[in-house]
Amino acid sequence: MFFVDTFEFEGLGNRSYLAGGPHAAVVVDPPRDIDQVIAAAARRGVRIAFVAETHLHNDYVTGGLELARVTGAQYLVPAGAHVSFACTPVADGDTAGVDAGLVLRAIATPGHTPHHTSYVLEDDGRGVAVFTGGSLLIGTVGRPDLVEPRLTEQLARAQYASAHRLADELDDEVPVLPTHGFGSFCSSSQAEGDATTIGKERTSNDALTLDVDTFVAQMLAGLEDVPAYYAHMGPANAAGPAPVDLTPPGRADAEEIAARLAAGEWVVDLRSRMAFAEGHVAGSFNFEGEGKLATYLAWLIPWGKPVTLLADTPEQITDAQRELVRVGIDRPAAAATGDPAGWVRQGEQLVSFPRARFADLAQVRERGDEVVVLDVRRDSERVGGYIDGSVHIPIHELHGRVGEVPQGTVWVHCAGGMRAAIAASLLDAAGRDVVAVDDGFDAATDAGLSLISG
Repeated sequence: MFFVDTFEFEGLGNRSYLAGGPHAAVVVDPPRDIDQVIAAAARRGVRIAFVAETHLHNDYVTGGLELARVTGAQYLVPAGAHVSFACTPVADGDTAGVDAGLVLRAIATPGHTPHHTSYVLEDDGRGVAVFTGGSLLIGTVGRPDLVEPRLTEQLARAQYASAHRLADELDDEVPVLPTHGFGSFCSSSQAEGDATTIGKERTSNDALTLDVDTFVAQMLAGLEDVPAYYAHMGPANAAGPAPVDLTPPGRADAEEIAARLAAGEWVVDLRSRMAFAEGHVAGSFNFEGEGKLATYLAWLIPWGKPVTLLADTPEQITDAQRELVRVGIDRPAAAATGDPAGWVRQGEQLVSFPRARFADLAQVRERGDEVVVLDVRRDSERVGGYIDGSVHIPIHELHGRVGEVPQGTVWVHCAGGMRAAIAASLLDAAGRDVVAVDDGFDAATDAGLSLISG
């Protein structure tokens, strides 16, 4: 008998896996915070015998090196990956005996990276699962443009060939267990569903249903912007990430918060966008702890800038720490929780800005009021339609382009409200009058706002 346990990291759109038999197991693409993986193995009563990486990740810092060190597991890393630490290099066709009758077999699947490797879990010689990392995903494949721009088309073609190799070698019923693709920017597109098999992908995945030229052309045309922090993830993984410290950060009082803001550091409020709009520390930024905190904070913050976290509860700070270490933001400079009134010095007040719906914006326009409408969605979203007369600055560019936003009250929107809240906080901190549109973009048409096709 074998088992597969899945660890899901919604904030990053990724998964890790613990798989094995009655006595021993392998961990595939582990997270930086390895304690949960160790606890899961302990609940199963299994020894972690192997830790396997499908590739050097560009979107998060791995816990593989530390997990192998702590457990004594053999650390399997694709042979083509250039790393600065001792490991067991894995080449196409290599096998590792995980438990009685259970074998892990490596299949070279270049495309997401040149060295990308998938792993088939075989039970008495029969494939029972395939860990595909950033190769074959659910309804799509991993993007090929994260390594070197000059290699992008070549890797896209390799990705196509790798998908076909997996489909040719494995039976229809074999579950496909990718690392990326659940909202990750490492995916070349977003697909529906959270489970799949080789057979399902054979009939629904463009990499397996289109000819190679059409597939490559469509993939390259649909690639999104790359989050800025990706540039730091690969080198960190190649160097060998250090262990993490998840102990609580030092407590910041109002004086320290003010001093850190004055020093140009980032003070990040993790509360809901509703609570933030109602009252927050002037100059602080709102990245909801329940949103894609790691992705957007790591994307926007100048790399290495100290960050102080504000939240309702210590538990929210703890959760945020876990999210942030996964993308290399290792230690908050300080933190504060509780009543926001205690985050400002005596004699100072919390500040606020209004929230609204698209219907409110339509009413303002009908009255003839002059306002700035700022769209912070991605280019690919704007192509589907945008509000007539709106200014477009994607959220990940806004911090460096605030000066380009026209004068006047800024009504900022995205597709659902989360990114608009981040943008509103950036503009508010810059001294702009802002209204955060907290609404689904479909409501813009219902409100009677004129939309232009992209």
